[in-house]
Amino acid sequence: MKKLLIIHTGGTISMEQSQTGIQISSEHPLTTMKDDFEIPMEEVELFSLPSPHITPLHMVKLANYVQSRLHDSHAIEGIVITHGTDTLEETAYFLELTIKSHIPIVMTGAMRPSNEIGTDALYNFYSAIRVALTKEASHYGVLVVMNDEIHSARYVTKTSTSNVATFKSPPFGPIGLIHHKKVVFYHKNMYSDNKLPIDTISKSVYMFKAFSGMPIEMFESIDTNKVNGVVIEALGQGNLPPTILPILSKLIEKGLVIVIVSRCYNGMVQPVYGYDGGGKSLESIGVIFANQINGPKARLKLLLLLENHSTKKEIIDSFTD
Repeated sequence: MKKLLIIHTGGTISMEQSQTGIQISSEHPLTTMKDDFEIPMEEVELFSLPSPHITPLHMVKLANYVQSRLHDSHAIEGIVITHGTDTLEETAYFLELTIKSHIPIVMTGAMRPSNEIGTDALYNFYSAIRVALTKEASHYGVLVVMNDEIHSARYVTKTSTSNVATFKSPPFGPIGLIHHKKVVFYHKNMYSDNKLPIDTISKSVYMFKAFSGMPIEMFESIDTNKVNGVVIEALGQGNLPPTILPILSKLIEKGLVIVIVSRCYNGMVQPVYGYDGGGKSLESIGVIFANQINGPKARLKLLLLLENHSTKKEIIDSFTD
C-alpha cells in the first residue's frame, strides 16, 4: 500500500507559544494529525530550524533527500514538506528548479503556532495532505498550500508579516482552491521539465535593492574572485540610478553576471528607456533581464545556473523562458 511522506524542517508550524515567546516545540505538534487520514504516513524531521536560519546548503540537502526518496515513488503517493514562512517561497522555488517528480510535492507552513488562538497550523497541514493525495497535483510542479489556496512555487510570495492570508501570487493569483474536502485546480501551471541538478553550493550570488541615490560604494566592495553574480531589484521596468552604471560595466567586464528584476511585484522588466541608467543602457553593458520572479528567487536561479557552469547565453535563455 502506498504512503504519504511528511518532511518537517521547522518554522512556526512546528512551534508553540510560551511566556518567553514562540519557540520550537520539543515534540512536533502535528504528529497526531496524521492519524485522521486512512493512508499510512511516514514522518521525517530533516531540520528543526526557523526559516531565517535556512540557507541554500539546507535547500540542497532537502532537494537531495527528496530526490533519493523519489526512487521509491512506487511506494510514495505524495510528499508534504512543512517549513517556516519567511523563506518558504525560496525553498519551494529551489525544489521546483532542481527536482523532477511525477508525484505531488506540497509545501505548507503557518503564521500562528499550534497552541495560539486562531492557529492555522493544523488546518494548513490538513489541506496540504489533501492536495498531496490529489492525482491532478502531480502535473503542477512544487506547490505551496496556505489558507485554502494552492499556489505555484514560481509565483508565490509572502505579502504580509502576520496575516494568515499572507501568501499571494501576483499578478496571476492561486492556481487552485480547497473547498472543504474538495481540491479544485482552476489554472494550468507553466511547469518545466528542465531542471538544474545540484550536489553542493560553491558559488556566491549577492542581491541588492535599488533606491534613489544608490551609492557606488555598494558595488565597489564586490570582489569578483569571491562573488560570481549579482541580482538587483531595479526601479520600475528595469532602470537604475545613472551613477552606478560605470561600476556595473567594470564588474561585468571582470566576469560578474548581473541580473535585474523589478522591485515592483507586478509587471515586466524590459529595455525601454534610453536615458543613462535606463533599461537600454543596462542592456548595452550586458545586464540580463529576468521576468516573472522576484529578487530572492532570481538569486537562487542564478546560483543554480552558475553551479551548472551555464554560459551567458544559457543564463539569458533560462531567465526569458
